[in-house]
Amino acid sequence: MSESAALLALDARRSVPSRQLGEPGPDPATLLRMLESAVRVPDHGKRVPFRFLKISGEARHALGTFLAERALLRDPDISAAQLDKDRHRFSHAPLVITVVASPRPDPKVPEQEQLMTAGCVCFALLQAAQALGFGAQWLTAWMAFDPAVRAHLGLGTDERIAGFIHIGTPKTGVPERERPDPATLLQDWTGMP
Repeated sequence: MSESAALLALDARRSVPSRQLGEPGPDPATLLRMLESAVRVPDHGKRVPFRFLKISGEARHALGTFLAERALLRDPDISAAQLDKDRHRFSHAPLVITVVASPRPDPKVPEQEQLMTAGCVCFALLQAAQALGFGAQWLTAWMAFDPAVRAHLGLGTDERIAGFIHIGTPKTGVPERERPDPATLLQDWTGMP
């Protein structure tokens, strides 16, 4: 692949809203191929501070039921519409990969670096999904930060959810959105404060 084609592939990346993702999702071999690409991220000290949970089939709906129950406990005044949204969050895309950040104590590799590695895995998985013809979206929302949800998913006390990567076949085209101009974000540092 020429440099120009590689950059065009990166420039073509789009998040497809999870509600717009349907069947088919990747088969097991294709998913493993995506994950092979996704794990090729910067990882100081080769700590591998991440792992994956696959949520598919009926497990998506079971998680939605738990989320609705948990949402109601968190906010007894939650609207019916919001409760329904939480119940169906994982029902649209045929596959959701939870990227779990698993930082390990290491005097040479700060926890922040390990968390960034897990974040890189999320982004690399988005790119791998699109490269193989699927759509994907990286989501978090309240459930990614809720201790009861983490426990329900079997995470350890030191683990966190870096992202829920929803993967499927796009039902519609995704238009380009406005992107920041990198020239306005680039600044020269001259060595003086």
